[in-house]
Amino acid sequence: KSMDMSTLVHSTRIRVGRSIDGFGLSPGITKEQRLGVEKLFKTASSNFSGDLAGSYYPLTGMEESVRQQLVDDHFLFMSGDPNLKVAGMERDWPEGRGIFHNKDKTFLVWVQRSK
Repeated sequence: KSMDMSTLVHSTRIRVGRSIDGFGLSPGITKEQRLGVEKLFKTASSNFSGDLAGSYYPLTGMEESVRQQLVDDHFLFMSGDPNLKVAGMERDWPEGRGIFHNKDKTFLVWVQRSK
């Protein structure tokens, strides 16, 4: 029997860690380095085209209406994980953190989610 491949997968998550020369990893990253990583990502994502083209939403200074839509879409991550706090990974929250999604909301990138 032939299967309808469009009904098999609704969502897939791929976790990718980063290692960028000159930038620390958690929990040793400085605020300045975290902001530098965010700047690199914003520059890179502004060059995404076609199906990947979209917008980056920094957590710092995010408008309430945008924040609420991202929560309603189940995309936004929040501070408060006690394990991340103890490990020092939520220092300077929410500086240098954000989320990118394409226009169709089918491609998402969390920037420094737990860093």
